[in-house]
Amino acid sequence: MVKRVRAGGRARPSVHVITMGCAKNTVDSEKLLAQLRLNRIPIAPSIDQADVAVINTCGFIDAAKEESIDMIIANVRRKGEGRLRRVLAMGCLAERYRVDLEKEIPEVDRFFGTHQLADVIEELGGHLKKELLGERLLTTPSHTAYLKISEGCDHPCSFCAIPLMRGTHQSRPMGEILDEARALAEGGVKELIVIAQDTTFYGMDRWGVRRLGALLERLASVKGIEWIRLMYAYPAQFPPDVLDVMAAHDTICPYIDIPVQHASDTVLKSMRRGMSARSLRDLIAKIRKRIPGITLRTTLIVGYPDEGKKEFEELLSFVRETRFDRLGVFTYSREEGTSAHPLGDPVPPEEKEHRRAAIMEIQRGISEEKNAALVGTTVCVLVDREEGEMFFGRTAMDAPEIDNEVILPAHSRVSPGTFCDVEIVEAYEYDLLGRVNS
Repeated sequence: MVKRVRAGGRARPSVHVITMGCAKNTVDSEKLLAQLRLNRIPIAPSIDQADVAVINTCGFIDAAKEESIDMIIANVRRKGEGRLRRVLAMGCLAERYRVDLEKEIPEVDRFFGTHQLADVIEELGGHLKKELLGERLLTTPSHTAYLKISEGCDHPCSFCAIPLMRGTHQSRPMGEILDEARALAEGGVKELIVIAQDTTFYGMDRWGVRRLGALLERLASVKGIEWIRLMYAYPAQFPPDVLDVMAAHDTICPYIDIPVQHASDTVLKSMRRGMSARSLRDLIAKIRKRIPGITLRTTLIVGYPDEGKKEFEELLSFVRETRFDRLGVFTYSREEGTSAHPLGDPVPPEEKEHRRAAIMEIQRGISEEKNAALVGTTVCVLVDREEGEMFFGRTAMDAPEIDNEVILPAHSRVSPGTFCDVEIVEAYEYDLLGRVNS
C-alpha cells in the first residue's frame, strides 16, 4: 500500500494520474505529478493503490473522446464500489464539454479545463508553486522526454477543434525552454522530443517571426542531450532555416513529423490547410534535397466530407509517389464548432475504414521495402526497455510508441537508456531484428 503523508494529524489521500491522448497531455500530467510531489501529496503508482483518480482527458476525435469517457466511467464505477474516494477529470474533453459532462456523469467530483493546473492542485490539498512550474516527474523512460515549446494553435484547419480546447498559439519563452531542457539533461534524459500543436509556428506571437530554427540551435548545445527529434511540424510556411540547423548539428535527428493530412487540392482547400498539392510536393522535395536520407513521418485524414472517389485516388497516388518512411491515418471525425461541421458527414464509417485500410496496405509495403534495405547495415540504437527475453530500442529514424522498433536478443550486453551499434540481421513490416556489435 501507498504510505500516506500526514498533514495536521490527518493522512493525505494518495493520487493516481491517468493520461489519455497525445504527448502534449503527457507533459501536462508530468507537471501535475511534480507539483503533487513538491506539495508532499502522495502519488500512487497504480489505480489500485489510490484514493483519488485524476484523469487527464483527450477530446481530439470521436475515438479519443470515447476512450476518455470510458476511462472516467470505469473510475466512477470504482468509486461506487468503494475502491476510490474521489474522481477528478481534467484536460481537453473537460475543457470542451464540461457542462454536458457535469450533467451526464455527476459522480465525477469535479471537472477542470486545460488551463486550470492551479485549481487541480488546490482541489488535492496543495498550492501551485509558480517558481517551480518547469519541474516535471517523468512518466516516459528516464532517458527520453517530451519538450513542449508552445501551447494552442492559430491555424484555421476546418476539421480541428484544438483551438477550441487549447486556445490560440502561445510560445514559451526561449530561456524557460532551455532551462527545462538543461534540467532534464541533468536528470539523465538523452533524447528530447520537441512538441507543440504546431512547432514551426514557434516565436510568431512573441517576435513576429518564426524562431524554431534559433531554438533548435540552442537546444543542440545542451550538454548531455544526444538526440533531438522534431514533431508536429505544420507544413504551410515551413521555416527553411530549420533545415539548415538540422543539417549542421548531429544531435538533431534527421527526422521530421510533418502532418500533411491530404494531397488533393479540393480537399486541402476545404480543410483550410494553406497550401496546394504542388506546394506540398515541392516542400517534401526541398526537405529531402537539403537533408539526404531524412526520415519523414506524416498523418493523413480519410473520409473528409469533400473527399470523393477522385480526391481519394489522388491521395493514394500521393502516398505511392512520396513513399513516406512513417505514416498514420485517421478517419474523419465531425467536430462541433469547426468550420467543416456544416458539411455534414456523408462518407459512411465502413467506407472511411476501407479507405484507411487501403492506404495502410500501401504503406505496409513501403515500410517493408525500406526496412529490408537496412539488412546488413549497422545503425545506432537507443535501448528503451527490456521485456521478457528481449530488449527493444529505436534508431534515430524512430520516435517512441508510434514508429518502428529494433529487437535485440536477451543475451545482448546492453541496458535501457544506453546507445549501441547494431547490425540489422532481419527485417519485418514495421520492426527490425538486430545484433549488437561487440
